[in-house]
Amino acid sequence: MTNAEESRVTVFYDGACPLCAREIGFYRQREGAEAVTWLDVSAVEDIEVAPGLSKDQALARFHVLDPQGKLLTGGAAFAQLWRALPGFRLLGRIGQTAPAAWVLKHAYNGFLRLRPRLQAWFRRREGA
Repeated sequence: MTNAEESRVTVFYDGACPLCAREIGFYRQREGAEAVTWLDVSAVEDIEVAPGLSKDQALARFHVLDPQGKLLTGGAAFAQLWRALPGFRLLGRIGQTAPAAWVLKHAYNGFLRLRPRLQAWFRRREGA
């Protein structure tokens, strides 16, 4: 494994979710995105998509595997993704500090409560 492969971040996302696919599409167009491994969990047949991460878990919440092999979820996962992208690196560092990490965690958990309605809205909008 090369140094570049060892320092890669892996993003697990739900490509079947129109909201999620749009957001990941945004990040994939940013500088540095080629250094990130993007895994559309909705297209994976395996029950386990990574050690300790089932497909159902990966579809329910946003997950990122950091370069050291630590699995992060929710707001902490976004902060790690941001650190991997040069244009968001400062935001990622801030997002990993205690007060900002707490805000990100709770904001993401709040988003999860709204996610089903937002997904339905996006599906209706795309179908129109």
